[in-house]
Amino acid sequence: MTMLSWPCIVIAGPTASGKTALAAAVAHGLGTDIFSMDSRQVYRGLDLGTGKDLHEYGRFKPAVRHHLIDIVDPDQVYSLFRFQVDAYVALDTFLGEHGPDMPPVLTGGTGLYLEAVLKRYAIAEVPENAKLRTELMEQDVELLRQDLKNLNPELYTRTDLTSKKRVVRALEIAYTPRGSIPPSWLPDWEINPLIFVTKPDRATLRARIGERLKERLDAGLVEEVRHLREAGLSWERLALLGMEYRQVAAHLRGESTLEEMTGTLLHEIHLLAKRQETYFRGMERRGLSVQWIGPEFTADYVLSTYRAWKEARFVRPT
Repeated sequence: MTMLSWPCIVIAGPTASGKTALAAAVAHGLGTDIFSMDSRQVYRGLDLGTGKDLHEYGRFKPAVRHHLIDIVDPDQVYSLFRFQVDAYVALDTFLGEHGPDMPPVLTGGTGLYLEAVLKRYAIAEVPENAKLRTELMEQDVELLRQDLKNLNPELYTRTDLTSKKRVVRALEIAYTPRGSIPPSWLPDWEINPLIFVTKPDRATLRARIGERLKERLDAGLVEEVRHLREAGLSWERLALLGMEYRQVAAHLRGESTLEEMTGTLLHEIHLLAKRQETYFRGMERRGLSVQWIGPEFTADYVLSTYRAWKEARFVRPT
């Protein structure tokens, strides 16, 4: 039996590269939904720090519907396995409602989460091993990468090797006996993506990152983190929710001035953008076709490219 293959549009890219606004305009043009591919926007209450930019969806009438945002409380550990299952359930529901001719728009900056959905990775639901994780985090990341490559070459090829935490997580899975891992749930369909990755020139992206951080601080990023702390999140948990929450938490504890915190955050966000670009280039090497687009590429360009691509690839019986 032939597996159903249906089209989707992917608009990915590094932080502050304009992907959310572009994705929202494309989704509006097609009358379709957005599916967020972001490892932190799943958390409720993490709005400014994760750059949800929900106003981009609301500037259209009717507002663009979005999925996989605000689906879990921030005190819960949320894994790649859980995200893949939640994404497939949401996409399966969308497919049932709209049929295979309506493309969803997948957008976000977490390349690993996006790739897991696009390539139907059979992800293991392996519980965290705190003792092993602590031991591994003390080791050199290059040695960890080599161990992973030796233990599980297939898992090595689909791990974000720029992130030590993700390499350690992959090693947790690799060390777990296969007989104790429950099977992954994969749908009886696959999505065929047309992938665009937003890539402003380096100077433009650096300027955008600086402007965006200032906007977030002016909008109340420090107050957001303070509220999360007052709601019961520990300092340790805040530190695990990403650089914005880690650095603001340190500022709230008196470990840095506002100026020092801002400078450190700027540096870390620039590094994040470089890692994201590296990951998306890696997706190309792993067999996914990617179109790199700059700020001059509009929603009309994406839509016209998509329509020509769909007509060439998807001819369904009448």
